[in-house]
Amino acid sequence: MLTLSSSPVLYPLTDRAVISLTGADRTKYLQGQVTCDVDLLQPGDATLSGHCDSKGRLWACFWLANLGEQLLLVLNASLLERQLSELKKFAVFAKTEVQAVTEQWQVFGLAGEGLSHWLDQHLEGSDNLWQGGVVIPVAAEHALLVLPANATPPALPIGNESDWRGLMIQAGLPDMQAEHQGEYIPQMLNLQALGGISFTKGCYLGQETVARAKYRGANKKAMFVLAGQATQPITANQDLELQLGENWRRAGTVLSVYQDGEQCLLTSVLNNDLEPDAVLRIKGQDDSRLSLQALPYTLIE
Repeated sequence: MLTLSSSPVLYPLTDRAVISLTGADRTKYLQGQVTCDVDLLQPGDATLSGHCDSKGRLWACFWLANLGEQLLLVLNASLLERQLSELKKFAVFAKTEVQAVTEQWQVFGLAGEGLSHWLDQHLEGSDNLWQGGVVIPVAAEHALLVLPANATPPALPIGNESDWRGLMIQAGLPDMQAEHQGEYIPQMLNLQALGGISFTKGCYLGQETVARAKYRGANKKAMFVLAGQATQPITANQDLELQLGENWRRAGTVLSVYQDGEQCLLTSVLNNDLEPDAVLRIKGQDDSRLSLQALPYTLIE
């Protein structure tokens, strides 16, 4: 397992995309599109959220930040093309402009012991706005830093992007890719446990499915963290198999993965009634073994 550095580390991220919403109706429009309550976000606030199709299946999960006159979505770059077109679909009926603005921003991970204290010393005022950008807390002593392209990043030790991916997996945070678009409802990525779903806001795309999963127990899957060994590279969307006696049965697919030598850490959407001592492997890698890890949060709503 990865351990936090003894002091804050800066992780330049090259696999993030940024979408911007501006205009008078930006908040109202996005409120009718995504799973979180956009109306509650004050300048400097941020939250995890999702954007679904009409059947409640996710086009993307992302971090949403309010910069005052602009809303920013920070997401996996592979999701951008489809997510942007779906988000723009009804924007023509509102006073808002939806744009891909990745080249206008720098995205970094921040993690390490004492990060919260370091941020208290460097942030301007009581909110998370900084140098025209924003700090997005994502877990204890972990944050995203989104800065304008011409801003100077903080002078901190530089970390490896793959290590940041491992830290996010370890924190139980979802990071879906294009292969998964239209496959999972928000609760399958644990968004309800991470503050990414509002069950009291007004209507939004896919709301009926999301509500049914909560109030009727319609969802039987969740995202889990697994750790183990594999001698070959693992990629997103590879199948996982569950051991049943002497046999193996398909159980799910890889959502995101971190590897260091033969050690691996990954997330996958699996049946939520799996036994804690379940044994899994990567399909086609018969010598690989994976075991469930305790999530750092509860899935009970």
